[in-house]
Amino acid sequence: MSETKLYLVLAALYGAFGVALLAVGSHAAPGNATIAGQMLLFHAPTLIALTSAREAGHVHRTLGRLAMALLAIGVGVFSADLALRGMGYGRFFAMAAPIGGSTTILGWIVLAAAAALGHAGRRD
Repeated sequence: MSETKLYLVLAALYGAFGVALLAVGSHAAPGNATIAGQMLLFHAPTLIALTSAREAGHVHRTLGRLAMALLAIGVGVFSADLALRGMGYGRFFAMAAPIGGSTTILGWIVLAAAAALGHAGRRD
């Protein structure tokens, strides 16, 4: 599977799990499950847009790749920890939420750099 396809599939799964967690949060486990669902849904379109921008050359290719990985991993770890705790299963692993959140923030910062250093010859 290509890297582009992998991130598009992951974004779609984030969307599906986000909707499911919002449903769980509204019926059975309010709080952390809802926040996990929101994080997934906020970042699903981000991964799609970043994948498209990277393919079109609007972001620095290597930094764009790093930003996608950081965002995907950070959001996944953060959301998994909150979802598990919200449904009463305990933590994903110790410090998962702060590690996932910090990784997500770093992903956004790297994305800013990737956008700033995008294809120099392109007229936007």
